Amino acid sequence: MSPAGSSAGPTGGAPERDESVRSGGAAEPLAAVVVPNWNGAELLADCLESLRSLRGVPGSVEVVVVDNASTDTSLEILARFPEVTVLRQSENLGFAAGSNVGIRATGAPFVALLNNDATVEPNWLAALLAALDAHPEAGAATSKVVAAGRPTVLDNVGHVVYADGLTRGRGRLEEDVGQYQEIEEVFGFSGCAALLRRQMLDDVGLFDEDFFAYCEDADLSFRARLRGWSCLYVPGAVAHHRFSATSGSFTARKGYLVERNRFWLAVKNLPFPLLLSSLGATLLRYAWQVQGMVTGRGAAAVYAHTQPRRRLVAALLVAYLDGFRGLRVMLRRRRRIQRGRRASTREVLGWLHRFRIGARQIAHLE
Repeated sequence: MSPAGSSAGPTGGAPERDESVRSGGAAEPLAAVVVPNWNGAELLADCLESLRSLRGVPGSVEVVVVDNASTDTSLEILARFPEVTVLRQSENLGFAAGSNVGIRATGAPFVALLNNDATVEPNWLAALLAALDAHPEAGAATSKVVAAGRPTVLDNVGHVVYADGLTRGRGRLEEDVGQYQEIEEVFGFSGCAALLRRQMLDDVGLFDEDFFAYCEDADLSFRARLRGWSCLYVPGAVAHHRFSATSGSFTARKGYLVERNRFWLAVKNLPFPLLLSSLGATLLRYAWQVQGMVTGRGAAAVYAHTQPRRRLVAALLVAYLDGFRGLRVMLRRRRRIQRGRRASTREVLGWLHRFRIGARQIAHLE
């Protein structure tokens, strides 16, 4: 995702902002591509130029850039793309709320999300649309995302999930030797480059705006699954991604958002027996991450080599403090989600096994 700035926690009186979706009209395009942007001037031109090269889409495509109060030259760059709808915001809304602004601004039956630090190949959108057309049970289709400048290195091919609700990019940093060349079901989509079905959004709701950034795609994927929607990985839809180019790869802020939002995701979506057992899974994950920090493996080790460890520890403590401050709101959302879920606890447990990633593997990923 492409976060920045600060985000306040939820309040008891806040509206349920992740629920309303704008309905389409007769003149709406077949698909819209929503690009949230915050101070991404050096990234935007490449991203939007790649969208100009899209081909094979059986209908019109609208491109919407939601600018989250950028203070760089983003608006000057956007002026070079008159075909793009620009929605200027007065503050940095983050990825979740920024994406929702773009989704609500179009009534297209299919809405694609694309990071401003990503570019796409010409057949990207056509491949995603074809997959969803062939699989009406799928609410989302996710791309084959490769590392920018290193097209044989995978960024992600959809998401896998850990027992406490944390997701990671499937295939991350693997050499692409053709091991992911089939359309197949995955746990969830990567908000970096994915296509969402409007019908699914009408049923499930939009991104939870209290997440601000990180895990919002995992939360929406989980809610969609609980309602009976699946997610497809589409290898023919290729995007090139500069990983965390906007937010930075290893920062205390990112650690804070990931852990706070992971906690909220679990509270909202995990059936009660699995929510209870997730505490042990989280402690096991932390143990492996500490081991990785000591032995020099994984993201925690990279962080420890660039910034004081005490900042990461403090960020995690504040993440849970703020997580519990928002617990009342999340429990209210949990009640609504759990009342409406169509998947049984056994089915959810099956997903956590089928699409699993282990604690040790998470700890050793960068």
